[in-house]
This record gives sequence, structure tokens and C-alpha cells, in this order.
Amino acid sequence: MTGAVLDRETILEWLRPIEDPEIQMSLVELGLVYDIRIDGSRVDVDMTLTSPSCPAAPYILDQIRKRLLEHEGVKEAAVKIVWEPKWDPKTMASEEAKEALGLW
Repeated sequence: MTGAVLDRETILEWLRPIEDPEIQMSLVELGLVYDIRIDGSRVDVDMTLTSPSCPAAPYILDQIRKRLLEHEGVKEAAVKIVWEPKWDPKTMASEEAKEALGLW
């Protein structure tokens, strides 16, 4: 993957394997990754959680940061939790995630 271009789609695909530990679905598919900013080899991710009281928050943030740093093009990574807009799986999750969650 030498010389891989860092862009939003590349980062989303790279993060796709990370799952919410309770729902066991991809954070990307659930629509929890809101914003990705790339500045050279630095990637900043804004994301939310399914609940403000999510006990897995530190674990999820750590998993995303570690995964980002595994990409050869990423030398620095930061992940921030944001609460706006409020997560709504009916509008933010992928069609596959909605189906799996039973949302029509």
C-alpha cells in the first residue's frame, strides 16, 4: 500500500472493521463516524456513540486511534466524541445496518 492516498473514503474503509462491542456492527455502517479531517499524515475523526452513557467509549476511541495508526500513511491520529447532531440510526445508518437493526 506504499504511497496510498489518504482521503475520506479510504479512511472510512480502513475503519469499517471496527464494531460497536454491544451491537456488533461496524461503527461506519451505523453512521457513528461524522467527520474526517486529513492534514498530510495526520487524521482527525469526529464521531458519536449510540448513547452518551456508553460504557465502551474509551475502548472504542482507543480501537479507532490504533486502527488509524496502523495505516502506513497515518503518522498522527486523534478521535473526538461529539454529540451534535444527535445520532439517529434511521437517517445515519447504512441500509444494511437499518435492516439488521430492524429499522424500516
